[in-house]
Amino acid sequence: MKIAVLGASGWIGSHILNEAKQRGHDVVALVRDPSKVQHSDIEIHTVDLLSNGTELVKAISGVDTVIASIGGRTLGNHQIVGHTAQQLLTALPKANVKRLLWVGGAGSLQVAPGISLVSTAEFPEEYKSEAIAQGEALDVFKQDTSRVDWTFVSPAAEIFPGETLSQYRVGAEQLIVDENGASRISVGDYAKAMIDELESHQHPRQQIGVAY
Repeated sequence: MKIAVLGASGWIGSHILNEAKQRGHDVVALVRDPSKVQHSDIEIHTVDLLSNGTELVKAISGVDTVIASIGGRTLGNHQIVGHTAQQLLTALPKANVKRLLWVGGAGSLQVAPGISLVSTAEFPEEYKSEAIAQGEALDVFKQDTSRVDWTFVSPAAEIFPGETLSQYRVGAEQLIVDENGASRISVGDYAKAMIDELESHQHPRQQIGVAY
């Protein structure tokens, strides 16, 4: 498949780009700063998410799927998360792209019926703004009436540096924990889970969580 990775120069986005490339997919990097992309043999487009969206439509034209990894931390602007979600839902039909995979946060996952992780007292304050922004993006997708085939892929509560460690599990909207009550996944295994979902297409228009 031909895949556009939005935010391909970021920590998670770059791992997703590498995983897709290693599996033989044709990858397009969509970034603010092309100099931060470590591959010289892929197509790169400069995209400003605060623009009117015209350059985004042009950049994704001809791809099969967009994978978006947008957190807002680099820009110091978490509002860009929900804005980008809406912008993509508008841009994809214009570019005739039917599928979107979104790097979501763990904060919107439920720890009990009706109780999200971000609403608990244990949730770290320094990540709360980003988690709330990701929850707002999820609401944008859930309220979407277009035909965009989206999947919101939430990592475990802790996503840490490292490659493949063990077999991950896939859940729905509930936070996945191990036998010790921990919710963890390496960034390498998260990228693997993302491309597995890309290839298997098992969860259209759903939020899923991945963790050990």
